Amino acid sequence: MTLRLPKAMVDEIVSQALDELPNEACGIIAGRDGVAMKLYRAVNSEASPFRYNIDPADLLRISREIDDRGWDVLVIYHSHVASEAYPSNTDIHLARWPGEPPTDLYPGAFYVLVSLQDRDAPVVRAYTIHLGEVTEEPLEAI
Repeated sequence: MTLRLPKAMVDEIVSQALDELPNEACGIIAGRDGVAMKLYRAVNSEASPFRYNIDPADLLRISREIDDRGWDVLVIYHSHVASEAYPSNTDIHLARWPGEPPTDLYPGAFYVLVSLQDRDAPVVRAYTIHLGEVTEEPLEAI
């Protein structure tokens, strides 16, 4: 399953990641039928270089707008400031809805990570996370 994002959105994710150093950056891209419609920068309520959590007020505001427009959560993105662009155990845990049986928090969403290990050459990669199983997916900037 290939994720196609406008190059401007990929560039915005990288820009936000650099802007928010030394902390991780995060946000959501809304879409319809797999087509990206709008990027929402979000506040990382953790204000941490080691983890992220989309601020609850931001998440509510973004979720309401997405619902009002009939869109879906297409992408949840965040940065890693000193590690590779691969979901950590915490990232994988955050992708699941707690409960029995466990379910995906955002079924069908992609998780995009940007690594700033080399700040001169950020790496952006996309994944799906289904019930804790991580699969890298092709990412095309169009």
